[in-house]
Amino acid sequence: MLQVLQNYKGGEIRIEDVPSPTLKSGGVIVKNHYSLISAGTEKSVINLAQSSMISKAKQRPDLVKQVIEKAKQNGIIDTFKKVMGKLDSPLALGYSTAGEVIEVAEDVKDIKVGDYVACAGGGYASHAEVIYVPQNLCVKVPDGVELQEASYTTVASIALQGIRQANPKLGDNVAVIGLGLIGQLTVQMLKANGCNVIGIDVSESAVQDAIDSGIDYALKRDNPNLKELIKNATNGYGVDSVLITAGTSSNDPIELAGEIARDRAVITAVGLINMDIPRNLYYEKELEVKLSRSYGPGRYDPNYEEKGHDYPVSYVRWTEQRNMEAFLNLLREKKINTKPLTTHTYDIEEADKAYDMILNNKDDYTGVLLKYNAEKKQNKKVILETKNKKKKEVVNLGIIGAGNFATATLFPNLKKVNNTNFKALATATGISGKSTAQNYNFDYCTTDTGELMNDKDIDSILILTRHNLHADLVIKGLKKGKDVYVEKPLALNEDELSEIIKTYNSNDGNLMVGFNRRFSPFIKELKEFYRNRTSPLMMNYTINAGYIPGDHWVHDPQIGGGRLKGEVCHFIDLLSYISDSKPIQVFTQSISSNTGNIFNDDNISINLLFEDGSTGVVNYTALGDKSYPKEQIEIFGDSSVAKVNDFNDLETFRNNNKNKSRKFSQEKGFYEEMNSYINSIKDGKDAPIPFKELIASSLATLKAVESMSKGKPVFFDTEAFIKNSLGSE
Repeated sequence: MLQVLQNYKGGEIRIEDVPSPTLKSGGVIVKNHYSLISAGTEKSVINLAQSSMISKAKQRPDLVKQVIEKAKQNGIIDTFKKVMGKLDSPLALGYSTAGEVIEVAEDVKDIKVGDYVACAGGGYASHAEVIYVPQNLCVKVPDGVELQEASYTTVASIALQGIRQANPKLGDNVAVIGLGLIGQLTVQMLKANGCNVIGIDVSESAVQDAIDSGIDYALKRDNPNLKELIKNATNGYGVDSVLITAGTSSNDPIELAGEIARDRAVITAVGLINMDIPRNLYYEKELEVKLSRSYGPGRYDPNYEEKGHDYPVSYVRWTEQRNMEAFLNLLREKKINTKPLTTHTYDIEEADKAYDMILNNKDDYTGVLLKYNAEKKQNKKVILETKNKKKKEVVNLGIIGAGNFATATLFPNLKKVNNTNFKALATATGISGKSTAQNYNFDYCTTDTGELMNDKDIDSILILTRHNLHADLVIKGLKKGKDVYVEKPLALNEDELSEIIKTYNSNDGNLMVGFNRRFSPFIKELKEFYRNRTSPLMMNYTINAGYIPGDHWVHDPQIGGGRLKGEVCHFIDLLSYISDSKPIQVFTQSISSNTGNIFNDDNISINLLFEDGSTGVVNYTALGDKSYPKEQIEIFGDSSVAKVNDFNDLETFRNNNKNKSRKFSQEKGFYEEMNSYINSIKDGKDAPIPFKELIASSLATLKAVESMSKGKPVFFDTEAFIKNSLGSE
């Protein structure tokens, strides 16, 4: 399918052929008929992308701060690679579309195939021939409303939410500063609400458009009698409320709003403006300032937008979806007319011409639509050109997932491994898949994982998705006879783990989990240091993990499983590897915090007992300072001590002597892990980590969760668990 993409590093606009998206729970697949270019918003995004790196940094100091903090923890080189990888990722443009539903998830009850819908949301309602949209971000288009009109719905909902924030009454005098697309829609809805509307803009054509739409007064900003005219139009009082729908770095709109407002009026900022509020003016009039957040309650809430959890109408009357419905009803009742606003329409194949016109102001424009060929057949698979690939004695990889970790860490290290061929890439959305596939020279990309499973040329499936998909994809890959590599965790519950054991036992493929720290040169050296030990080890592993926002998918029980399952399994496995012994008992304690969005498994202490008598403590916390190292490992045994400092160096202490090994950058074993795994496939050997050790580490992690829930130690037997799993076949 065709989609409009932008590269954030250089800012160039491309119309790419990418795989169409796959259907996910709680959503629908829509074949777009029209999408609306939000000229103001998209122009600012494009201008930012086209600016220099220094200019980007000046405009987004918040992101610069994040990069600096990341560099302190992970080193400059690692951070630089991740940042550049992020900048190279394509950005999907657009967020307001209308089209026909062609697929519906089983848990979506109110929408069916064939329905016409208006769609919203950055990253969902993009300028693309086919889109995936969660159910709360799409609304059925009423009979009598054309899809060209319906494509305005999201942008109009931004205007409507601004009006709701201002809360004008019948007969109120309302000023609208900025008569671009959102301003024009605001004017029409205010008139439908029975308000007297005064529009102000720097553009003569925008003022004329407002006059044509039936506004009461429309004035150019440079009119020398502007304030006097507004005063006369409001019987000397000033306006009851002001909606600022302009987008500018100037402070003029916020100053003008205060000057034309009556005492105790409401000023609502809808557009992106400078807000250096003149205190004396606003204080003397006791003005109320409000901000309008996009298209309504629910925006930026993943529980609402992604998971479909609606807000009760008795508590939240107007959500973003209900705002969309309200606008569509206004269209149906002919109280709003978007047709005069549509100044340009381009076919999707000519989208670059539309952006060229907007960016270079080649014509007066208001509403710019992209039109799609609804009869075109779409494909979830895109064949890419190959470039001098080795065809003999290579391991062909089929990779599922291309997130930040994959592109910044795993792929670059895989590329260094000899005899490796990136055969196929599957991603949930075609955007990231196409771009990544080109960057890493894949043969093809797709949004259908079945393509990879059924590809006889693929030797190994690599699973780099969100955690809830891991077990199912592992089982499917093993059943197809593939060797399977899966990033941690292997499973989110014991039922999944049992099913993996049964599948592995009855199929030929090998299994590998991404416990990369085992392969770190520092850990190999540490193992050699204790190679001839005669006593158990006492091990302490401290992880200054840092805070992850509460709405991040990792915390979601159904998707990420929480940080203990998703990340701490890594550290349990490493202690098992260092001790050369399986864990048999675990006791997990967590501490509560009065910090918002800190969860039980954000701050935990796990005590482990191993078969050989060794003990281990994993202290994992989100309460530390970012400037402190992330990981420190201390090992005591045989009158000796070893200490790994954030995988930057290893210190050993024995016979009153101290030795230190150091690397230029962090060495967490990613390359060594990938090299070992690929060579095991090439040589026809078992995976580098024995299967029972994978199960032991995974089972210990799940038992750690059980211990935290019960508040007491939990004993377990990995061999018995494996036997019981096979016995239930």
